[in-house]
Amino acid sequence: MRRWLVILLLFTGFAFAQDSLKVGFIYVGPIGDAGWTYAHDLGRLATMAALPSIETVIVESVAEADIEPFIDQLVADGVQVIFATSFGYGDGVLAAAARYPDIIFAHATGIQRAPNVMTYIADFYQVYYLNGLIAGALTESNELGYVAAFPIPEVKRHINAFALGAREVNPEAIVEVRWLFSWFDPAGAKEATEALIAEGADVFAFTEDTPTVIQTAAERGFPSYSHYASMYEFSPDTVVSGQIVNWEAIYIDFLQGVLDGTYTNENLSDLDYFWRLGEDSVSAGAAPGMVINPVYEDQLRAAVLDHPEFGEISVYDLVFARIEQMSMTEPAYEPFTGPLSDRKGNVVYEEGQVATIPELLGLQWAAANVVGPWPEEP
Repeated sequence: MRRWLVILLLFTGFAFAQDSLKVGFIYVGPIGDAGWTYAHDLGRLATMAALPSIETVIVESVAEADIEPFIDQLVADGVQVIFATSFGYGDGVLAAAARYPDIIFAHATGIQRAPNVMTYIADFYQVYYLNGLIAGALTESNELGYVAAFPIPEVKRHINAFALGAREVNPEAIVEVRWLFSWFDPAGAKEATEALIAEGADVFAFTEDTPTVIQTAAERGFPSYSHYASMYEFSPDTVVSGQIVNWEAIYIDFLQGVLDGTYTNENLSDLDYFWRLGEDSVSAGAAPGMVINPVYEDQLRAAVLDHPEFGEISVYDLVFARIEQMSMTEPAYEPFTGPLSDRKGNVVYEEGQVATIPELLGLQWAAANVVGPWPEEP
């Protein structure tokens, strides 16, 4: 969103519009991962269709520690805007931005900016909360499995949101976490899922860039969720819902701003896209247009609770009621609203207090019903 940059531009001088742009995308995984990188590339293709004057270059499977030589090559090839699409690229992006002050950088999931570096994320915590509502109603063991990548605030807030949703409909539900310390690790994801199954988990969510968790859980008929892109095709009978990202919402808005001169290499220090349901950058669903897999509709309609806000309501209807509330530009409901305490009993938010975006970006605490190791837990 551009509202805060209008004032900035008054102080940075006149910005010239451009007729064309050469844009580079650096991916942490392969495009064929079916998840994170695949979703970014779908966004790139949609952006090219919407903005015919841009040319794009991609580099895939770049380890986070190795980003700088790839940036050097993109700059040598005439790229003017570089999207670095993984959290661990942050230090390399900032170092390169200092060397190339005329190049515009955009760091996905990042938290540090510079005059020529903006940060962005299409964030899923609202959607994970919705998925948690569903999981809490579907579990028979009251144990939900979560296969997580790295213990960074982004992943932690998603796990917590999932746990809060589950607890809202099922106070007995817990979320058992296993960390992979990798974004792309199919073998590790399979092993972690199997271990969680052995411990009793019967509904699964994950932050790993392949459909491995879905496929492993499906062998036992256990429900799971699409992650970043639709993974419904990998198990149509067990992918119950999920998180789907529309990266093009951010890419188009930002690159149009670069083309028309709104965004330059001198005014990005305060630009952070933190877009959610209200900006149409994310959606809930097993597949686009399928919020809840029809296979599970009857079960979720039959799961009725006495809700403090809505009265008697099915979990199915609660999901759609919350989507409506959270899809407003200023959400009428936020999952991280007090009273909330962490699993150590510390009060995180008092009654009626709502988490701020900076607090969500730095989140480290674990929700009361989260089980398992939690690095850097306060």
